[in-house]
Amino acid sequence: MEWIQHGERSLYDSDWVSLRLVDVEVPGGARFDHHVVRLPRPAAGVVVADPEHGVLLLWRHRFITGTWGWEVPAGGVDPGEDLAQAAAREVLEETGWAPGPLRRLHGYHPTNGLSDQRFELFVADGGTYCGEPSDPGESERVEWLPVARVHQLVRSGGVTDGMSLSALLWWLTFDAQ
Repeated sequence: MEWIQHGERSLYDSDWVSLRLVDVEVPGGARFDHHVVRLPRPAAGVVVADPEHGVLLLWRHRFITGTWGWEVPAGGVDPGEDLAQAAAREVLEETGWAPGPLRRLHGYHPTNGLSDQRFELFVADGGTYCGEPSDPGESERVEWLPVARVHQLVRSGGVTDGMSLSALLWWLTFDAQ
């Protein structure tokens, strides 16, 4: 059964995010206000995998959660940019590597009970080193890690970012050779 939306109003708006109050009704049930976080554009993440090098990951700190962890290169899709272009741009900016050909892995809504945020996941077959990252503030370091080490990091909690965890698990389960 689908919930009925009677309308919504803004509580906060910016170019990055908006917080809305949506008037909803559960069929045969209550009518109430539901907080919804809306994001104007999706984000794209990439598993860059190479048989000789392993998987290209970033070691970074996230101030919001106060955590360190390994992440795949990822970021927002700019207006007018398609998903694969955004994914390739983010890899180059964050790592200094231009990814090889991209294939779509999966897309999903990470918090669909609260937000309309959408993540699109890709895999790239290797990459070409172009130089230092143009956005060095994204991570403390960029490394190629062996696939066995990636398995270990996923198991031990070394990957805490939801998009990175989803991308790596999807790739390891369905796409890794």
